[in-house]
Amino acid sequence: MTIKEFFSFRQNKYFWINIVAMIVVVALLLFGTLKGIDIYTHHGEAVVVPDVKGMTVGEAGKVFGNRGLVCIVSDSTYVKDKPAGCILDYNPAAGQKVKEGRIIYLTINAVNIPLQEVPDVADNSSLRQAEARILASGFKLNDIRYIAGEKDWVYGVEYRERMLAMGEKVPMGATLTLVVGNGEKEVLEGDSLAVDEGAEIQETVGSGESAADESWF
Repeated sequence: MTIKEFFSFRQNKYFWINIVAMIVVVALLLFGTLKGIDIYTHHGEAVVVPDVKGMTVGEAGKVFGNRGLVCIVSDSTYVKDKPAGCILDYNPAAGQKVKEGRIIYLTINAVNIPLQEVPDVADNSSLRQAEARILASGFKLNDIRYIAGEKDWVYGVEYRERMLAMGEKVPMGATLTLVVGNGEKEVLEGDSLAVDEGAEIQETVGSGESAADESWF
């Protein structure tokens, strides 16, 4: 075969038609693949995350749903000045651009008030010391309930008219009552009986002496 015969296919028009057709098919396949990827990944499309702080989870779910987003509760914390169950924070935050279908993770205010241990101030603190420790722990104080005992000495802590045990927990920010001595000595029942018996003996002795005096005369 001569060189001229080897390159003679270039003069065949069907050859070039096939080459052009192959190039077109490859280009169409590449274009279709890239377009399909863009559609699947929502390339170039973005949704702005709305501001839903302070809303309930149900209200926020409707707002996110209208924009093609999904929200779930991932954490909770307690802020006493906020309504229970309201949204405190979320990620991604408001104003950020995300793709449609993105999951938004919510942090809500705890529905149930968490419990906190009451400081141990019974039988080891003065009134001033106990007040400082109770208030520093975030609790509130009612009017003091005084009982007979050493003045300004704390004998216990009450919550809802119930004396608390050492280490007991109550809701955070609860209002407590300190049980404090008023400076009056407590008179025990045994002491009272002893006083009464002494008075009776003294009275009997006095009567005997009076009778003896009268017999003398």
